[in-house]
Amino acid sequence: MAENLFLEIQEMRQLTTSSYILRFGRNNIQFRAGQHIGLGLKDYPYMRDYSIYSGENDDFIEVLIKEVQDGDLSIKFKQCSVGDQLRYDGPFGSFVLTQPISEKKHVFVATGTGIAPFHSFVKSYPGLNYKILHGVKYSEEAYDKDHYESDRYVLCTSKDSKGQFKGRVSDFFRKNIVNKDDLFYLCGNGGMVYEVYDILQEKGVSIDQIFLEVYF
Repeated sequence: MAENLFLEIQEMRQLTTSSYILRFGRNNIQFRAGQHIGLGLKDYPYMRDYSIYSGENDDFIEVLIKEVQDGDLSIKFKQCSVGDQLRYDGPFGSFVLTQPISEKKHVFVATGTGIAPFHSFVKSYPGLNYKILHGVKYSEEAYDKDHYESDRYVLCTSKDSKGQFKGRVSDFFRKNIVNKDDLFYLCGNGGMVYEVYDILQEKGVSIDQIFLEVYF
């Protein structure tokens, strides 16, 4: 049986009433921006995968978590305290940048906490040529938007008008010109990912320039 590995909670940071950041000691974990780790409680059989939110060169590991009504672990993690330890596994995943140092623009498209790997990309690669489209219901869900250059971040809100674009990210792509030479990374709920994927193809983007990470 594999030996359990543990990370110690260093900090818990509340972002909204239902979303928070867990920070752990680095524990010599090596990862590539865009990968995820599994987290679980010491004496609990289940684990859940979370994209790593922190950068490759940070001396800590962070994950972005949204409490889900039926999400057992997301509620239990919030009840933990600084100093508590969580089991971990990984890191895993191949949702990484193929050309981090490139003249091509990286267009990052996320819904909700799907912005986590893009936060890691931006922190890991200073000078990265990127643009983020972040789809949420309400503008308060623009997690750490001040961590991005203001002219590279577009907040798309479907339930209020306080973002830069009123509507879903799929609506944004329908209404705006797409540069077929850009690299597109899509992360979040499956409905958005597959809808935007189809729109990009319809607008002439090659499938080898579209990369997907589906959360649910």
